[in-house]
Amino acid sequence: MKTVGIGIDIVDNKRFTNLVKDKKFINRTFSKKEILNSKKISNKINFYSKRFAAKESFAKALGTGFRNGLNFKDVEVLNNDLGKPYYLKNIKIKQFIKKIKKIDNFELFLSISDEKDYSVAFTIIQKV
Repeated sequence: MKTVGIGIDIVDNKRFTNLVKDKKFINRTFSKKEILNSKKISNKINFYSKRFAAKESFAKALGTGFRNGLNFKDVEVLNNDLGKPYYLKNIKIKQFIKKIKKIDNFELFLSISDEKDYSVAFTIIQKV
């Protein structure tokens, strides 16, 4: 496999103290599945800040940032049965990677972590 993009982002969790109470921000930035999953988590600040970092990290790995029709809600961060985070490879993500990276088959790798003050995310896009 060939790496075609990497991205990293770090977020100050304090930024999300008030943002988690802002329904407009939450609905504009996170998918319905992400919002639904947040209801199962007691620490909503770190939950949302990790996902925000992951979305930023993905946009950096793509090399475009959030523009040309790519929105925060398009980049969906979910967890498998063991809790491992992953990006949902939806139609829009597939189209963007095909257009920007000129590849059809790819894998997305995501690692997220948090501490009291910060959340960090690292993304790799690899051609299969």
